[in-house]
Amino acid sequence: MIKQQRVIDQFMELVQIDSETTHEQNISKVLKEQFTQLGLSVYEDDTMEKTGHGAGNLVITWEAEGAEEATPIFFTCHMDTVTPGQGIKPELGEDGWIRSDGTTILGADDKAGIAALFEAIRAIQENNIPHGKIQFVITVGEESGLIGARAMNPKDIEAEFGYALDSNGAVGTICVAAPARAEIQMKIYGKSAHAGVNPEDGISAIQVAAKAIAAMKLGRIDDETTANIGKFQGGSALNVVCDFVQIEAEARSIVQEKVELQVAQMREALETTCRKYGATAEFRSEILYPAFGFHDEHEVVQLAQRAIRSLGLETSTFASGGGSDANIFNGFNIPTVNLAVGYEDIHTTKERIRAEDIVKLAQVVVAIIQETAASKK
Repeated sequence: MIKQQRVIDQFMELVQIDSETTHEQNISKVLKEQFTQLGLSVYEDDTMEKTGHGAGNLVITWEAEGAEEATPIFFTCHMDTVTPGQGIKPELGEDGWIRSDGTTILGADDKAGIAALFEAIRAIQENNIPHGKIQFVITVGEESGLIGARAMNPKDIEAEFGYALDSNGAVGTICVAAPARAEIQMKIYGKSAHAGVNPEDGISAIQVAAKAIAAMKLGRIDDETTANIGKFQGGSALNVVCDFVQIEAEARSIVQEKVELQVAQMREALETTCRKYGATAEFRSEILYPAFGFHDEHEVVQLAQRAIRSLGLETSTFASGGGSDANIFNGFNIPTVNLAVGYEDIHTTKERIRAEDIVKLAQVVVAIIQETAASKK
């Protein structure tokens, strides 16, 4: 049913289209043309002005055929890549792995997922397989902090649950939990003075910042929570007591309440330290995306596992330490889990994927669609 060479050729074509995040215009045009040629309805949303990216998100709708009573579902991938992603030259080695020439990323994150979706559609059409209503949501800006999905109108998605094709791990495994992420900005205002003449008249923002950071819980907080200081900027000259420091940080947790508690602890450490040493502070935080978590017994997980087992593949579930568009869609109250794609070493020039894993992923998509049609509402 799945044509191996066709899906590999599709993947090779997609990764050679430059689409570094914020520059999605070329890949978007190709995707719109190819989904339209397959007879599906393609809608590009109006989020470009909000995101500043080269295209809007694509929402593709495939009306039910032969299984009109099946539960509407959706699949999602992102069209953008990280850098360096221009002029990608994919190579299929004798060992079955597809890699770039080593000067760029490969782009399997996430064009392997898109290639699998195209092949699944073609296989279902060619074999007249009944299916319910299906949407395919292809986002921009996933690599820029999920900005495309965050800007979407939830009403554009008519599905009751769905699957992202954008996780590490062996094909067949399912990411059922991922953390909320908070971005934090801290500013500390001290008092400048000459470092050699009258340092006692100054308040060093750097020293205050160091003591505040020392009072924060950072790194691995527990099995579900992490926090990190990512950037530290301040100071002007060696002979001047520094009067300003800016710190950028993040906190993550699979449990929403824990990330909020972690942010609160970091804020308390900052403000208490500043009061103690006569400095002043500004603290800003934003939850960029919510956490999600599903038990293995949840239907969105069970249906996928039944489909995966029908192919003779092993299946298991795991929790991720990173976010994806699945976090956003769960925040829209649309149950969404993340299917493993099989890629390795993503975001590096060593990125690779087995050709057979793209084939398996397409098979998984077809099997999920069949299982959904068989289950019905």
